[in-house]
Amino acid sequence: MLGQLLEKFCIGLRVLLGCLMASLAIPVGMQVLARYTGIIPTYLWTEELATFIFVWVVMIGSMVAVWDGTHFDVVITRDAKHPLAVLIQKGIVHIFVLIFALLFAWYGIEYAKVGSIQSSVMMRANLLWTYITVPVAGAIWASFSAYRLYEAFTTYTMTKRAQS
Repeated sequence: MLGQLLEKFCIGLRVLLGCLMASLAIPVGMQVLARYTGIIPTYLWTEELATFIFVWVVMIGSMVAVWDGTHFDVVITRDAKHPLAVLIQKGIVHIFVLIFALLFAWYGIEYAKVGSIQSSVMMRANLLWTYITVPVAGAIWASFSAYRLYEAFTTYTMTKRAQS
């Protein structure tokens, strides 16, 4: 049940990621046209907007990658065959991701507070919109990795029961 809910949430993140990537083409396209063709004047706000969108693309992409198990994971040993060894391999990765995610979420709150009192130069947008990505990403990484840790433990216990 929780896994299905998180999967649907991740699908929403993927859709949002696609929309942000498509919207990123607008300010970047305007920058290219302004710099290399002279068809339109150079607008400085396009650079800030592209940066804001890019930060969100990176953080949402990392959230999706944590759910898919393709981020923060380096394979240095062969895949284990024994159920306990599989649990240890997966568990170590998920525990470390969970620890760092909780650090991002906790300390990201102070980071976001700093952004909330600043504004961008050209657009005058509150920088909280970009600084908030750190604690949000940390919280979502933590929930995804905690679920994956639970899933690994459940798989281990079911495998042990089946072998008994």
